[in-house]
Amino acid sequence: MIEYWHNPRCSKSRAGLALLQERGVELKIRKYLEDAPTLEELKAAKAALGTSAIEMMRTGEKMFKELGLSKTDPDDTLLAAMAANPILIERPLAIRGERAVIGRPPEKLLDLL
Repeated sequence: MIEYWHNPRCSKSRAGLALLQERGVELKIRKYLEDAPTLEELKAAKAALGTSAIEMMRTGEKMFKELGLSKTDPDDTLLAAMAANPILIERPLAIRGERAVIGRPPEKLLDLL
């Protein structure tokens, strides 16, 4: 099963969801703006992605600037900001076991299959 952090208003997120559904993948869809991941879940997602926190953030979001965040901030600072403001989480994000990918482009999601 893949846990899919989804924003229905995002075209990339919708495209990624359709791609997985077309392949009959069993999904647990999480509308992460309504059901925000905890700090611990974000840390686990970061580990599964094998990346830095900044690489899982939407740095172009207005909120990023409003919070005074920087691309050089420590991971702990950025993870806490995402936990408090899930709009900052890059989407879509898919997690399967100990692995995760960000679906940009949506075809990247196929790496989990």
